[in-house]
Amino acid sequence: MSDQSGARELSDEELAEIERKYDEGAATRPVGPRLGLALRAVALAFAVYHYLTAGFALPPDHWHMGWHLAGLFILTYALFPIFRTKRAFDVRRSAFRIGNVPIFDFVLMALGVASALYLGLAWRGVPLLGIDEQTFRMGNPNNYDMFFGLCLIVLVLDIARRTLGWILPAIICVFIAYALFGPLFPGVLQHPGVRFRTFVSSMYFPQEGIFGVTLWVVSTIVFHFVLFGVIAQRTGLGQLFIDNATILAGRYTGGPAKVSVVSSAFFGTISGSSVANTVSTGALTIPNMKRLGYPGHFAGGVEAASSAGGQITPPIMGAAAFIMAEFLEVPYTTIVIAAIFPALLHYVGVFTVVHLMAKKLDLKGLTKDALPQFAAVWREGWANIVPLIALLVVLFSGYTPYMSAFCGISVAIIAGMSRMREPLTLIYAAAFIAFVIWKYQGGGFDLTMSAILITCAILGTLNPQRRIKLPQMAETFETGVKYALAVGAASAAVGIVVGVINTTGVGFRIGFMVTQGASNLGSDIFALFSLTGLDLFTVEDLTLFISLVFIAMACILMGAGIPTTALYIMLVSVAQPALAQLGIPPIASHMFVLYYGVVAEITPPVCTSAYAAAAIANSNPFRTGISAFTLGLGKVIAPMAFVYAPVLLFVSSTGFHLWEFTYTAASCIAGVIALSTAVVGYFYAPVNLAFRWLLAFAGLVFIAPSLQADLFALALCVPVIISQALKRRATAPA
Repeated sequence: MSDQSGARELSDEELAEIERKYDEGAATRPVGPRLGLALRAVALAFAVYHYLTAGFALPPDHWHMGWHLAGLFILTYALFPIFRTKRAFDVRRSAFRIGNVPIFDFVLMALGVASALYLGLAWRGVPLLGIDEQTFRMGNPNNYDMFFGLCLIVLVLDIARRTLGWILPAIICVFIAYALFGPLFPGVLQHPGVRFRTFVSSMYFPQEGIFGVTLWVVSTIVFHFVLFGVIAQRTGLGQLFIDNATILAGRYTGGPAKVSVVSSAFFGTISGSSVANTVSTGALTIPNMKRLGYPGHFAGGVEAASSAGGQITPPIMGAAAFIMAEFLEVPYTTIVIAAIFPALLHYVGVFTVVHLMAKKLDLKGLTKDALPQFAAVWREGWANIVPLIALLVVLFSGYTPYMSAFCGISVAIIAGMSRMREPLTLIYAAAFIAFVIWKYQGGGFDLTMSAILITCAILGTLNPQRRIKLPQMAETFETGVKYALAVGAASAAVGIVVGVINTTGVGFRIGFMVTQGASNLGSDIFALFSLTGLDLFTVEDLTLFISLVFIAMACILMGAGIPTTALYIMLVSVAQPALAQLGIPPIASHMFVLYYGVVAEITPPVCTSAYAAAAIANSNPFRTGISAFTLGLGKVIAPMAFVYAPVLLFVSSTGFHLWEFTYTAASCIAGVIALSTAVVGYFYAPVNLAFRWLLAFAGLVFIAPSLQADLFALALCVPVIISQALKRRATAPA
């Protein structure tokens, strides 16, 4: 079937199947009705526990993370088969299976739950079993600690493998081998090695390893935002985003493609998954783009590139922002502010390519009749924006992220389930208002915040849309839990990497290797330039640039098939020391690593978002991935820009200056536009191959924040500008 055919809209079942196929965390096996009911109860208990503890009080960390891990073990071993064969997802009856789940999975499940909860049970010691208090066992684990610690390490790797595939556990096993067999490694990587008992102890006990910062952030913050995103989408916020994006961009040249960009940017504010974003918005935008005349691979690429941008779009940013805030020990709002311009640069790039491609193909926008009516959209869906407002107001007022998520979820439940015209349903609104008053009386909320939240709750009850019933909301909670399983398993497993790096110092060793290699290569290139009499760069400039290229390539290669959150944790632990040695401000180095990790989502050959988009567009997956990568060039060059000019992040330690920011931002945008024109080969008229290469080089030079570089880039663009002006005049009607 050609790219131009098959522009029909897919059914909900077909879309769900695409998400299951390309989002590994969404592919689960069927279970029997009784077991399904029990698992639903576990999922609901898991969600309600996290929801209530976010609003009222968190238990001690070792108990809180233990309960979170226990829930992950139960649901993962029940829903994910040991191997992803086609037969594993069939219903099979056997004496060795209960509810279609093999008995050995129940054994592993029980071991996992026991290992997760043992730490809390033995925290104060168990005299009957001869177990001392946890303080006395640090670094000197007893046999119980060794058994449960070893079980936990193996089983955490297993649930990560079941939900995400082999790549992540394989990388973690390399780190484990490095910790245990340090004397066998060559050169600067060699270290004395870690004793096996010490290794198990450090991986198991809190503060580092599995029960470290990564699992804490996911169990305390990330899960709540994933749940909020699912509930908000279910109550109609996602559709409100798509309708408003269509109103804003649908009428212009290449309208449906611009709708894809705008709606994905909106959707990124609540979605933590690129694949889920692709499927949700692409179901409407990709068929519309194909009907308009876009090739299928390009339509899929537009959606994949836009949706992957959701991982770097404030305020949620695919959950990695919360972990970044913990690593940097700064307020979460600082990360959100820093991410604003880089995200804008990405969407400027995608938008420019889409616009120029539409002009090249002479594609028109949607007719006025095909556009949603602004008044009708907001008359019907205005209440769906209220939960997001509540969440953001609490978040940016200095309260904890989990308190903001609690308020956002509460108002979303009210907007979905409470109606003023049905008095009995007002119990949800009344409960939340009582909570706000209780917090106010205890000094938790001030008067202004209390008034805002009570107003949001009342507005939610005025929602004109049909009310969501309790069984439907329970199903939504269950879906939110399933979405969080993969990121939970990944965060627990990646804690091992963090523990190994803290124990062995390998991050600084790798950083030294990168900077030393880049310095040697930079010196050779400088010597080569000196022979020609050109002293354009210093050795330090070349060392920095080569180091950044090395680290960017490592980020993209390691990012193949690993979720953004887990990838960021690994990369920042390994790459950040190298960037720190180069004198890059901490927030710039963390954002650099995050961006190149996200680029992996649209970089062939492993680009899950592009594959999901290709399935909807019925196009070649590899060509779709190439289109997504070229469309995402803004995301590729943005990290280089804010490393060289940290002022673009607003909150860097180097300070903020308005004129410097304005000049640098304009230069970066000019670079993105030049690169986009080179990719499409069209501006006012077709651009020949030589001029496209000239523009591509000029686009890269524009990124360097200096007047000399910008003047040089502008000089490169002058012949192209003159050529385009002459062609435009020649084709202009008399």
